[in-house]
Amino acid sequence: MSGTARRALPALGMVPFLGYLTIFLFIPTIVIIVGAFEDHGHASLANVEALGTAPVLHALRQSLVVSASTAVVGAVLGGLLAYAVVTGRPDGMLRRAVTSVCGVLAQFGGVMLAFAFIATVSFSGSLTTLLKDTVGVDISGAWLFDVPGIILVYTYFQIPLMVIVFLPALDGLRVQWREAAENLGASTWQFWRHVGGPLLLPAFLGSTLLLFANAFASYATAAALVSQGNPIIPLFIRAALTSEILLGRQNLAYALSLEMVVVVAIVMGLYALLVRRTSRWLR
Repeated sequence: MSGTARRALPALGMVPFLGYLTIFLFIPTIVIIVGAFEDHGHASLANVEALGTAPVLHALRQSLVVSASTAVVGAVLGGLLAYAVVTGRPDGMLRRAVTSVCGVLAQFGGVMLAFAFIATVSFSGSLTTLLKDTVGVDISGAWLFDVPGIILVYTYFQIPLMVIVFLPALDGLRVQWREAAENLGASTWQFWRHVGGPLLLPAFLGSTLLLFANAFASYATAAALVSQGNPIIPLFIRAALTSEILLGRQNLAYALSLEMVVVVAIVMGLYALLVRRTSRWLR
């Protein structure tokens, strides 16, 4: 075997991965781009221009509100939970239990999650009935089937996801750094203000951006909750494909998808930069 063949042999391991990316990422992206600039088989800017209309802009704002609010709440609460876990024993029962539960809950979504909240806090949900009968508080309402409900349900899986992605950064903080700061007379606040905080900030912001992208692209849970109206972009795409009102506007769904691709690409680009900065001190 020649030297060139030996050097190229390790690269063959990338072939299945590149094939996966081609089928499930590159080709769909090309189809979306072509479809966004096409209408009834002809090149057109009508679908892209429709992104500036009031209904689409409203759905985009609502999607950004849902994604940003759930990302911030999930990052703060998930970060605190991850810190509580990392202060315990690395091989302790608490850490194993929390990480296992978070791994399950971070993937618990779609119709099952929507049904769980409907069965709990809807008009005749178990918690709604309990609070009404015991303390006279009625928490039922249409809010569960609109943007506030989407925010509540999305936060449910954002918190455990934050624990999973932020825990390695907390593990990367070395005990020697804390001891060195204490030996120099630094208080706990001064350590987190000048050492721990600046080190963890890129990882925290990167994790928050990851939560934002996760919420922005989520569809199944919101689709199960909201049966009427299009408060967020994924549901607007569904309406463009299936609605009897938006007839002949299937290519609008491509334009909306392209808009989502651009937003997620920007967010993930920033995430990659922050992860690269974090990796410098995690080595």
